[in-house]
Formats: sequence, C-alpha cells, structure tokens
Amino acid sequence: MLDTPKSLRMHIGLFGRRNVGKSSLMNALLGFPMSIVSEVAGTTTDPVEKAIEMPPLGPVVLVDTAGVDDVGDLGALRSAKTREVLERVDIALVLSDETGLGPFERELIARLRARETPTLCVFNKSDLGGPSLDEARALVADAGEAVAVSVTTGRNLDGLRESLIRLAPEERILEPPLVADLVPAGGLVVLVVPIDLGAPKGRLIPPQVQAIRETLDADATCLVVKERELTGALDMSGQAPSLVICDSQIVLKAAADTPPDIPLTTFSILMARLKADLVRLAEGAAVLHRLRPGDRVLVAEACTHGLICDDIGRVKIPRWLRQFAGGDLRIDFSGGKHFPEDVSQYRLIIQCGACMVTRRHMLSWLYRAERQGVPMTNYGLAISVVQGVLERSLEPFPEALSAYEAARRKALAEAL
Repeated sequence: MLDTPKSLRMHIGLFGRRNVGKSSLMNALLGFPMSIVSEVAGTTTDPVEKAIEMPPLGPVVLVDTAGVDDVGDLGALRSAKTREVLERVDIALVLSDETGLGPFERELIARLRARETPTLCVFNKSDLGGPSLDEARALVADAGEAVAVSVTTGRNLDGLRESLIRLAPEERILEPPLVADLVPAGGLVVLVVPIDLGAPKGRLIPPQVQAIRETLDADATCLVVKERELTGALDMSGQAPSLVICDSQIVLKAAADTPPDIPLTTFSILMARLKADLVRLAEGAAVLHRLRPGDRVLVAEACTHGLICDDIGRVKIPRWLRQFAGGDLRIDFSGGKHFPEDVSQYRLIIQCGACMVTRRHMLSWLYRAERQGVPMTNYGLAISVVQGVLERSLEPFPEALSAYEAARRKALAEAL
C-alpha cells in the first residue's frame, strides 16, 4: 500500500442544482479536468470520487454529485444517488449561483444540519453578481460558513480552501489510533495473519498494514506470524507480548494458544473502535444470545468483492449464526456503500470490519439502525460471541467489555 486508502481520507462532497458549477469547482480544486463540464444540464450522472492531497488537511477524497433538481424518472434515480452521498461525507459544499438559495439548497442544508455535517455554502459565479451571504450563514448557523467564489476567474478559491480547513472535524485531522495507545514503547505486538483464499495475493489487508505501521510508530516491535506459528513465536520471542492481534476467523485457536495473562483481540474489533463506536457495537453483540430460529438478520458488507467458496460474510457467518441460534434464520445481505434505508424488520445487523469506508459512514449507518430500534454489531464481535471468547477479545477495552456483559445479562433475562 503506497497511498492512503480512501477509507482513511476525509471525504468532501459537492452538492447543488444542475449547472451551478459543481464539476467545475471540483476540477479547480484538483488542478486538472477530472469531471466532465458542459453547458448541458445533468452532465454528471453518478457520484465521481477522486483522492488528492490538500495541504494542510492531507489526504482527502472529493465527491462530485448529480444535480438534486434533476428531472424525470432517471433524474429521480440520480438525485437519490446524490442524497446517499450525504451520509458519508465529512464536509459538504452546497453550491448555488448568483440567483441565491432556493428550495433545493434549503433542503440540502436541513438534511446536513440534521446529521451535524459541517457545511460550506458556496455562491459560485460571483463575477456575475450574487446575493448577500448573511442568509446562508444564518441557515448553517455554527455548523458552517458561506463564501462567494468564481470558478471561471479563480476569485476567492483560496478563501474557500481556508473555510474547508476551519470546518474540518478535528478527529479527521487527528486520526484515532488503531493500536498505538495499546502498545508501550519497547513493547512487542504479535500479529496472527492467516494466508488464505480471501487474502489478496502479494499484499496484506488494510487493518494488518495499519497495525504494523502504528506499532512501528509507537517504537515497538511487530512480529507477524501465521496461526500455526503462534505458539512457537511466543516461546522464542523472549519477551511477553503487550498484545496479540489475530484474524477473527481463527480467534478460538489464538485464544487457546495465547497465555491468559497476555492481552488478545482481533483486527475486526480494533476496526470497530477505529471506524464506529466499540461500546455500542459490543452492546449489539449481546443480542446474539437471544437470536431464535426465524429471526431476520442483515449481514452488511461495505465493499464489493468476488465470492469465494467459503466466504466469511456470505457463508461462514450465516452458518455460525444458525448453529448458535439452534435453527434456521432469515439472513439478508447488502454490499458496497449502499445501506438499506429501512432496517426496521431486522433483529440484528452485523456489519463487516469497514476497512473500505470512513468512520462517518459507519456512524451514520449505526445512527440509522438505532433510530429504527435495531441493534448493530460487526463481524469480529459476532464471531467472538459464537466462538465463546468475546470476553477474552474485549479485555483490552474495559468499557466495551462492561457494556457487553451488562447487555448480555439483560438479553438472557429477557429470554427467560
């Protein structure tokens, strides 16, 4: 991995009506023509993403979208795609032109305020005149700003960049740690990395790479082994590891091979902390104890990939869930960056490790599930539950462990 993955970059979305200059502004920020620009309304049909470096924000992703005022049946589909992007951006640029704010812009701003998304109102074509910025500033209140620019002449594009810096969420500039706070300087971290059909040839998956990098940044030693070599590695290391991190699929074996005084967790549990809210997902994991035959479960994958014969999300987890519940379950699947609007029919949602999407994306899905009264957990937590070792996997995270134990006691009491 030579570049920062998209999932670790701050996402900046460009929204507005057709022909207000969204694609032109994206090209101006990029410095080259990425998006097609035309006088014909509706040129942009699907979200267009481009990863760039934007000092001092660092690595970001710009997302150009179709106009929210698109017309016709096809236009409605395009507008729906645009509104999906609202969920996964860290900052939103709502563009208008010299005509000012209309109902479409007001609706966008209202949606973004409801999500507490930092919003920058951009009045383009200021060389042709334009309205006062006061109304826009009042609408976005303390969650945003307003600027007037001209993409054609380049007027005030620097001011727009300065506004982006002021609006950037602090947690996106200072990334939360994956493992750095769990490892002392001089410590030893052992990574148990299976090499199987699901591993990309010649590469490690993003959480494994991140763990290696953060361990080195913490001035600690990182030892990478396959599951068969864990016992031997512990014997020959000459130093008790500060932490053992394993793939969720072999957590039962890793827990058996790792002495109880050595902290152990999984890559997927670490990702739950990095990308979402580990405490809330741990509470959701307790619902597995009251799953019953006939219950409906959603298995949500945040990426698209070719299915293999023993796919973790489509084959292994459903098999383990049915065994744990003692009978058949109704299991649905979702994939990619699309998460169902209505999840109210599900007893539980089990999300993947989310290495391919942003933290804001994951939190928006968790928020949607909670609004509809549906508990949510992730692959790593669910697998540790059905393998009977979640208490061990959560030992490095006392708050999450306490939340899980309390939720489990409540689940078991309700099942009686």
